[in-house]
Amino acid sequence: MSDLQKINKDDSEKDVNPFARLGSILSAYLEFDEDEKKKSSALKPAQKPKAPAILRYLKPVPWLLIGIFIFSFFWDFPGYTSSLFGYPLFFEGLLRIISVSGMIGFLTNWIAITMLFRPLNKRPLLGQGLVPAHKERIAYRLATAVSDDLINPELIKKKIGESKAISRYRKMAIRHVEKVTSKKEFREDLKAWLIDYIKIMIENPDFRKKVSSHLLDELDDALQDKILERAALKTYTYFRGQSLQEFIEELLEKVPVSAEKNIGFVEDYLDELPKTIHSNSEKIDELITLALFKLINQLNVQHLVEENLRKYDEQKLESMIRNATNEQLKTIQYLGAVLGTIGGFVIWEPLLSLFLLASMFGIIYLLDQWLYQ
Repeated sequence: MSDLQKINKDDSEKDVNPFARLGSILSAYLEFDEDEKKKSSALKPAQKPKAPAILRYLKPVPWLLIGIFIFSFFWDFPGYTSSLFGYPLFFEGLLRIISVSGMIGFLTNWIAITMLFRPLNKRPLLGQGLVPAHKERIAYRLATAVSDDLINPELIKKKIGESKAISRYRKMAIRHVEKVTSKKEFREDLKAWLIDYIKIMIENPDFRKKVSSHLLDELDDALQDKILERAALKTYTYFRGQSLQEFIEELLEKVPVSAEKNIGFVEDYLDELPKTIHSNSEKIDELITLALFKLINQLNVQHLVEENLRKYDEQKLESMIRNATNEQLKTIQYLGAVLGTIGGFVIWEPLLSLFLLASMFGIIYLLDQWLYQ
């Protein structure tokens, strides 16, 4: 007797639900191998996107501007002048102009990004951040975008068809069924459970009474127009000294003994099971696909997404958006310092700076166009 059979015997003595015992048998054998688990994981975990490379070079810019601003109080090209193609250039005050412009650019972007999320709660004078103030609208827009463009029933159906996941998992299940049903221990445990289950059912007086009553009704219907057979049956029960129902219940009590003698049919059934599944594989795939499509059609993706987003409080919604866009927001913030510094040069010498900027951007655009082609 295997360990599982001993457990089943102990469970039957404790009057445990027989289907719970069947579940313990199946769970003991229906375990996929590690190789099958790896093959079945069709979706790989998403990798966290890397931060933009430019961000590491932009981070020191605000601190550099602060340093230049402090340095300008001690030295800022006092009295320095020059000329370029006869155009006079006055350098005095240049450091303070570009450092202040750069810091203003950084601070304005920082304030704009902060105002997206803060204050979380509405304040009398400061108002409320753009995201928390329009949480309901954002939830609706995101849900609509997800359901229309990212995850919708038609797209799911298309991906299921392209991946051929149903047939692949069906083949995997058949291989596993063949492997499990070929084990002698599994067959012995299943037969032991089946005999125990039959015994439990037959030992139940209510069950015997219901079955015998049903058989009596069927027998009455079958012999309704057969007078001789009905008379012979009544004569037999009379000489036997018991009612027909008692006779049927007595026969039912012998079913467990008969089941033990003929339990070998389980072996034949288990041998034929994989072949039966193979021969009906197309029908099985069609039924699973149809059931899956019906389930998908009942899903309201927009409602699910919108409902979940509405449950988010302001802080959780901020955290979700920041986690997705934090590096990009920081890049915008630090780029403000660079653009502000460029604006400082424009303030210092508008014509010359605009000419140089236009020339530089023109060269960059032409070079990019050439490399692209």
